Amino acid sequence: MRIRLDRTICDGFGLCAKHAPAYFSLDDWGYASLVGDGNVAEQDHDPVMRALLDCPVHAITDFGDRKPSIPHPELHDDEDPAEHLKTESNEAQWGFTR
Repeated sequence: MRIRLDRTICDGFGLCAKHAPAYFSLDDWGYASLVGDGNVAEQDHDPVMRALLDCPVHAITDFGDRKPSIPHPELHDDEDPAEHLKTESNEAQWGFTR
């Protein structure tokens, strides 16, 4: 997990430093600063995620370790996705009624 703190958004509530003091510190005015480079150890995932979710202004973002998207089960690599588009001409196939 990698996190980023946008200090321009921070309003100084201090919840991040309360939940994850190893990753967030507060300056003299109560605004948060990120401690380290934003890499979060696996054992610290829960408190950092709690800090992220409890931030009232959403100044903390998680931008690492994204899972690959799940492929559409009806599509194959050689098919055109537009063929499965729901339109008026094929509405009887997908159950739309007016």
